Amino acid sequence: MWAARAAVVERAVLTRHLRRVWALPATRLGVTGWPSSTRQRFHTHWNYWWQAHLLDCLVDAQHRQPNPGRSATIHRVTRGIRLRNLGLWTNSYYDDIAWLGLALLRAHQCEGMPVRAPLDRITAQLREGWTDHAGGGIWWRRGDTFKNVPANGPAAVLLARWAGLGGERSDRQRARSMTEWMERALVDPATGLLWDGLYVGPDGAVRDIVKTVYTYCQGVFLGACVELAEGDTSGVWVARAERTIRAVSAHLADDGVLRGRGGGDGGLFAGILARYLALAAVRLPEHGSAAGEAAAGLVLASAGAAWRNRAPAQGGPLLGPEWSRPAQVPRSWRHRLIERDLSVQLSGWMVLEAAAMLERIGSRS
Repeated sequence: MWAARAAVVERAVLTRHLRRVWALPATRLGVTGWPSSTRQRFHTHWNYWWQAHLLDCLVDAQHRQPNPGRSATIHRVTRGIRLRNLGLWTNSYYDDIAWLGLALLRAHQCEGMPVRAPLDRITAQLREGWTDHAGGGIWWRRGDTFKNVPANGPAAVLLARWAGLGGERSDRQRARSMTEWMERALVDPATGLLWDGLYVGPDGAVRDIVKTVYTYCQGVFLGACVELAEGDTSGVWVARAERTIRAVSAHLADDGVLRGRGGGDGGLFAGILARYLALAAVRLPEHGSAAGEAAAGLVLASAGAAWRNRAPAQGGPLLGPEWSRPAQVPRSWRHRLIERDLSVQLSGWMVLEAAAMLERIGSRS
């Protein structure tokens, strides 16, 4: 059931959003809005990290049902990202490059895509982002005064994975240090949720803590804990993952459905959390934890709500930014509905792929 639904949403997103880069052959990128303006069709506005999640969704789909056509699309999107980024793999934002690194590594594992060169550049830049200001952590971007979960979380997940797949052996310790820093500096003791980040003064002291709570911050912290639980006998990482799942269920879901965060970058937030909840649902039981069941329940309830509240549109179903509410269909590129955003559609696709993965793994057990 979930595999079929994910396939329908995949086809709809790709039909409406996937286009060549500047009409060049063997390239694809996701147009940032649908219906799209001329500027959007030419990829004038560049959302680097949205494209990383498009690549990640394609890898999800290839795991669900491999086919040569999608394999070609994965390679074309990868080429399109580098071309639109003016021949570079990196930019100044540590969170952006961590997301692309994760997507490229998964594409390599799924398709055998050669990724040594880009991952060497990305992980080298992430290693350089660490300083002792505010007790550790990497910056949000180069030359900034802000350190946050959105940068340290995906960087920790990537370095933990890369340590055993071609990176430096010390990358796992770097991932552990980043996650320990988030635990010390940004966990709300009242709820167990992660705050966004903190500003650092010139002397290295914390100047201000931004206590905004975002769903995707919980997702990347959870993902890092799950990665670090492998081979760990202390149980501390499993306990932190369990605490995060409980906190999400108590504070960031309504009747088990994850809350949205509007459009733009926020459109991706709930989908990212769903991805790492599904990962936790699969891997925590290996450590004797019962929290995987709660994580799976959040994913399946969210996917169910997103599917029920879909709207019929050209190319296939359109999903909304709040999965518990009916989606609305934009009439033109001037119609400023949040549903236009590629980020919103990727997030919905992501939660359906997460549900399909749980369905697939469950059928094998």
